[in-house]
Amino acid sequence: MRITGLGSGMDIDYMVKEMMTAERIPMDKLSQKKIWTEWQQQAYRESNLSLSNFRTAFESLRFSRSFNAYSATISGGAATATATSTTVPGTYSIDVQSLASSAKMHSASSLVEGDGSASTGASPLGIDGKVTIEDSAGEIVEINLVATDKLSDVASKIQTATAGTTTELRAGFDATTSRFFISTKGMGENQNFTMKFDSTALGQRLMGGAGTDVSTTSGGANVTAATDGSFLYDGIPVTGLTENKATINGLNIELKSIGNSTVSISTDTEAPFQTIKKAIESYNEMIEKFEKQVVEKHYKDFPPLTDDQRKELSESEIKLWDEKARSGLLRSDPILRETLTNLRRAFADPVEGLPAGSLNTLSAIGITTGNFREGGKLNIDEAKLRQALAEKPDEVMQLFTKKTAGQGVAERVYTELNDSIRKLSNKAGAPTALNDNSTLTQRLKQMDTQIKTWQSRLVSIEDRYWKQFSAMEKAMNQMNQQSSWIQQNMMGGM
Repeated sequence: MRITGLGSGMDIDYMVKEMMTAERIPMDKLSQKKIWTEWQQQAYRESNLSLSNFRTAFESLRFSRSFNAYSATISGGAATATATSTTVPGTYSIDVQSLASSAKMHSASSLVEGDGSASTGASPLGIDGKVTIEDSAGEIVEINLVATDKLSDVASKIQTATAGTTTELRAGFDATTSRFFISTKGMGENQNFTMKFDSTALGQRLMGGAGTDVSTTSGGANVTAATDGSFLYDGIPVTGLTENKATINGLNIELKSIGNSTVSISTDTEAPFQTIKKAIESYNEMIEKFEKQVVEKHYKDFPPLTDDQRKELSESEIKLWDEKARSGLLRSDPILRETLTNLRRAFADPVEGLPAGSLNTLSAIGITTGNFREGGKLNIDEAKLRQALAEKPDEVMQLFTKKTAGQGVAERVYTELNDSIRKLSNKAGAPTALNDNSTLTQRLKQMDTQIKTWQSRLVSIEDRYWKQFSAMEKAMNQMNQQSSWIQQNMMGGM
């Protein structure tokens, strides 16, 4: 029970409150430090997100497809074509003579059971036997079958036995038509194969009905031979294709049907120009933000407000205070400073290992560093960049995409971004992290533990104060009672 000044006449509540305010100063400072650390963690994560977004915007410049300065226009439906950075402008004819195809085989008629019902995948084979498959190179695969095998099991055995061979088969039993369907995975004449059975009965069970000669399935209406693809490129024969695609003179061609098509290649620098321009603009936005953060002033006299302090201020005062308190969260941060330095170097340094006389710096294509007061922003001479893309697209591509010793600009920048993102994640956790083991997260956990300890300690201190004041009040009450008794007795004796 707390006694509140009845004996002493003092405002004990007020006195304990004031004393506890002083006692809470260390915990308040710890709480303010925690708030500051949370703000700082948030700022680190926002910086991490900025780097990740820039990496996404810049990543396409690591790949040659982003520098295709040519476009292809095609007439006729025999083929489609796409230009690459090495395509030569001009008009070309494509005369498709044959398409690459796979070898196919199916049962000559629907399979039936002894009672005349249509066979299903669950129907038993009903006969022991052996199937021999031979490809065009003479490689042989033998499959042993037993009477209890289901028809679906037979298909599975054929497919499994040929897996990894030159003529790899896809086999299945179709319950709708009651037929086996078998085809090669690949295309081209080298995929042709024959399938033989050790008995006519087995062959008729799998591939046809009674009276059908199935001792070999190398011919017949139910067999389609595989073929090579071939076409004429401006009259030049292109043969032996095992797929309906080919790259000729830097032009990616896909065959669609027998017939003729005409391809016109023209210069188109707009797409790669816009890709580079957007990436540079994204970089400039990012480093402007980082430069502001590393030089932003930190106001030590404006620590984060405690809950009690916020109650004493107006909304406008809180807003102004928080602006000062949040300023300089990442001032002179070593990770951001190192990131800025390394990115500038990655953009500015020449690319090594390129042929003599090749474009080996961004400045050679019109991308230069601006005024130092701008923090290393990049400026684009659009006319010079367009000219480089039109006249030397392959050199511009190598300048960015080179991946061997002496990495290209995009590869160097990408490497630096990954390294900085990793360091920021280790420092403060990834932008979307809920649970992490970063340095600041561990520090915040320690602060939480310390705050809980302080809270328990303050409860004990407040209880001690109340006990002391209660003891004082009790003693004062006793003294007052004694004083009254003495006074009454003295007055009564007069």
